Amino acid sequence: MIRPNYLKEGNTVAIVSSARKVSKEELAPAIALLKSWGLKVVLGISIEAEEHQFSGDDDLRISDFQSMLDNPNINAIWCARGGYGTVRIIDYLDYTKFIDYPKWIIGYSDVTVLHSHIHQFGIETLHAQMPVSIETKSVATVNSIKKTLFGEDYSIEILPDDNNIQGIASGQLIGGNLSILYSLCGSPSAINTLGKILFIEDLDEYLYHIDRMLQNLLRNAYFEGLEGLIVGGMTQMHDNAIPFGKNAAEMILDICSEYDFPIAFNFPAGHLEDNRALIFGRKADLMVNKNGVTLSFKE
Repeated sequence: MIRPNYLKEGNTVAIVSSARKVSKEELAPAIALLKSWGLKVVLGISIEAEEHQFSGDDDLRISDFQSMLDNPNINAIWCARGGYGTVRIIDYLDYTKFIDYPKWIIGYSDVTVLHSHIHQFGIETLHAQMPVSIETKSVATVNSIKKTLFGEDYSIEILPDDNNIQGIASGQLIGGNLSILYSLCGSPSAINTLGKILFIEDLDEYLYHIDRMLQNLLRNAYFEGLEGLIVGGMTQMHDNAIPFGKNAAEMILDICSEYDFPIAFNFPAGHLEDNRALIFGRKADLMVNKNGVTLSFKE
């Protein structure tokens, strides 16, 4: 995999929105944070643009993202927020200059569309907290973004979970939001999980929706040849009047029961206060044992 250049003081980060609308006021804490790291900040034309729920119409968001992809003076693109909308622009972007001179693409949730699509080019991306609401996240969340962007040694260690399946795995880390991964199945942006470690998380879904999405990943062979599975936040799940009968962890264990790879639950990534950065496309080692879980990244 190709690693974009790590950042250094004086580099420039562009903040754009590929999805939901956002105001400059909402971005103020993130802008101050970047400046405290010695970085310059450029705001795209999508910031404060508005087309119903989107940060400007599709053409504006395409133009904005394209200009940042092509601009040699932009060292990273930090997606302002998620919601919905990135899939509407993904096929209209020209990645020619980006492939020749890659830069960090940062975000999660709806930004899973970008992570998955760019993975096809063999370029690493950063699954991490977005600017909106970063001031409400844990210190570990913020530190993880800085460490990964500036190339510091980085690993994550957490306590064990009763649902974990123990084992050791090694492979490229990929994945993202379950709903987005599900929606990309059969498209040019669908990921190949063979020999890799898959990360999934989701928010505000009905339990039967989770089962339907997992069944679809199963039918698309996402678990065939998988080296390991990391389950982040399955946050604010809903149930029907007639209960589905299983929670998200139980569904995942059922789906994966015929396979032999380690599974780490309750991982600090996703729609959580503690949302640690994950380097997608980077070779990683996953160790799940009775003492806890360690995810470490290799250069």
